[in-house]
Order: sequence, then structure tokens, then C-alpha cells
Amino acid sequence: MPGPFHGIIDMTALRTLLFSLALAPAAASACSEILQNAYRPLTGKEKVELCSLFEGKVLLVVNTASKCGFTPQYEALEAMHAKYAGQGFAVVGFPSNDFMNQEPGSEQQIQEFCTLTYGVKFPMFEKVHVKGDEATPIYVQMAAQAGGQFPSWNFYKYVVDRDGKVVQSFPSKVKPDAPELVSLIERLIAVPAPAPAPGSAP
Repeated sequence: MPGPFHGIIDMTALRTLLFSLALAPAAASACSEILQNAYRPLTGKEKVELCSLFEGKVLLVVNTASKCGFTPQYEALEAMHAKYAGQGFAVVGFPSNDFMNQEPGSEQQIQEFCTLTYGVKFPMFEKVHVKGDEATPIYVQMAAQAGGQFPSWNFYKYVVDRDGKVVQSFPSKVKPDAPELVSLIERLIAVPAPAPAPGSAP
């Protein structure tokens, strides 16, 4: 026989449930627009959510190419990544063949070239378009935040702060170890990472 309280709503449990449901959208959208994208790691098969890799980090996002006059910048990019990775920083590379057919190879060929020639260990993702109507979403979003500026050549650089916002972009001729770029990166990584959103993974 049902007890005297059968059918009475447990208000504490209900409030807890409603509170959790209210937080769910906030947690889901905690990452910036830029990081709410998923890409395959270079030569990988499964896409990875950028938020899971880079939330709260300072990023230098670069469109790369293997047969460009700026290709030797790979060495300085890797050095920068290695130097500051422990402080919440990452270089993020997106190979692209958008400029004068200077990245014609397969992803496997690109990976072998980067690894064997320059010892690249920073995250590299799938080959994409970075300009025009075919530009991949992250480049559309970064360009919008950079005043409409899409990459004008290979090794164009966007600097993204810990909140996932583009704070400045640099043309290809600005080397990764240029004082103005290094000083900006160092200022941004000195800012503490934002607290994780409620309900997000530690």
C-alpha cells in the first residue's frame, strides 16, 4: 500500500534537477566560438573538439605550407611551442594549399616533411582552405574577429587569448621569434587561465 507521502514531489530533488538543467547550456557553450570547432589531427581519422584541447590556452594559429619561402618558420614555431607549452600556450598549424599550390602533398607527406625536416611536435590538423568562400569555419571566425582579415599568404598568424578571442594578427613576414610577437605572447600567458565553467571537465 502506498505510504502517506506517495506522489508528493521532492522539492529539493526538483530544484537540484532544474539547477543542473539551467547550467547545461552554459557549460556546453563555455568555449569561445573559435574553439567550438572539430578537426582531424593531421593524418588522423576522427575529428577532435578544439575546446577539449585548447580551452583556456593562448594560441598562435598558423596556416602552413611545405614549399614556401616562409617554410623555415616551422623551426621557430616549434621552438616557441616547446618554450611556452608548460605555461598554457600552443602553436596550432593548419596546412593549406590556397597560395600558389605550395602545399600540394597528401597529409602523410606533409607530416613526414614537418617531422623529418623541422622536428615539428606542435599540433597540426587536417589540410583546409583558409580564405574565400571555401574557408573553413575557424578561419572565417578568426578573420571576422581580426577586422575581416583572412590570411594573405602562407604562415599568416592569429594570436588567440585565453578567452578564445583573436587579439591580433601578423603577416607572414613577421617571424615567430619577432620581438613584437614574442612580447604579446608573453603578456597573454601571464594572465591566469579563466576558471572552468560549472559542469565542465577539470
